[in-house]
Amino acid sequence: MRREFPVTLAILTSAGLLLSACGNGLDRPEDSDSITGVETEKVTPSDIPSDSADQSVQRPDISLPADVKDVFEGWKTGNDEKDLILDDVARSQTAVNKAIVEGDVDAPGLSFYYAGEALITSAAFVQSWLDADLTYTGTTRYFNPRVELFDDESAGVSFCADETMAPNKDRRSGKVDEEPPSRDSYVLYNTRVEKDENGVWQTTSGLDVRGSAKCIQE
Repeated sequence: MRREFPVTLAILTSAGLLLSACGNGLDRPEDSDSITGVETEKVTPSDIPSDSADQSVQRPDISLPADVKDVFEGWKTGNDEKDLILDDVARSQTAVNKAIVEGDVDAPGLSFYYAGEALITSAAFVQSWLDADLTYTGTTRYFNPRVELFDDESAGVSFCADETMAPNKDRRSGKVDEEPPSRDSYVLYNTRVEKDENGVWQTTSGLDVRGSAKCIQE
């Protein structure tokens, strides 16, 4: 379930966040859901992110078509700053998904919620779907987010994704892939986010690992 094209954000360049994950062509480090060198905090179960963003900032439309849905579970920590970060991380995931289903590597949501190497890699990821004439349908579930504030303008975020209900779909014929889900349908993400001049928490680097034991639901 979308395992042919795992999202791999940039190879980490910041010493402030050491990520335990892997992506296309990279060596696989030890499987871990923690942000190395810091204590992580689990959020309590909640519903999808509320629209708590600064209303003075004009944000791009990242609405998804009727057959595609993102669900974010436990996306509230009770800490206002961490919740704002998680809201923008959620939007960054939806921005990529919107770009995939619309087949638009220049989708405004990408440059709004991603920066630096992460922006380059996210656009390349969308292009890989276009090159394969694929899109997807269904629901992607994001859960178990953890946030660590490094300072006022940077943080580390890890979370899991469940793609078992989001099969690939041929972009031309509309035929849905009926192959059953596997371990690779579960993805662990580790990302670094930084606040831009408008107060938006942009993803700047990160890696993922598919089939992570930390995310697989037994």
